[in-house]
Amino acid sequence: MGEDDGLAWRERQRRAVRAHAEADERRRADEHARAAEIVAWFVAEATRRGLPTTRLHARSYDGRARYRTRLTGWYVDRARSRAVDVAGRWYLLSVPASLRALVLGADPSPAPAPLIVGEGGRDGESIPLRDLLARRLDEDAGRG
Repeated sequence: MGEDDGLAWRERQRRAVRAHAEADERRRADEHARAAEIVAWFVAEATRRGLPTTRLHARSYDGRARYRTRLTGWYVDRARSRAVDVAGRWYLLSVPASLRALVLGADPSPAPAPLIVGEGGRDGESIPLRDLLARRLDEDAGRG
């Protein structure tokens, strides 16, 4: 194998890696867009049904502290670790422990919603996003 052959092989490898990364990025963008549509459906349906909103709180990563946030919306799991705000943004309500957050409140950032909630988690329990949000709507309907 000559030097030119080695260069051509490396260039083909670079192109293959780049193409794979671009395809993966397109797949992720498509999943995020579909998940955003599901979250928007949830907000519209929760609003239509009059599902009461609540002031959302975040917990420290270690679970020892609870912090106020400026967010209003709906918790979507029993652990109150995931929520959707009234603007249709998805939140993981875990933040670093902070004395500042105890005093001033936490400011969690929205994250892209996953199509499968809990996928890859330690407990092995996962659920499709639409099922989780539909269950949340149905739980409130059962209380009324």
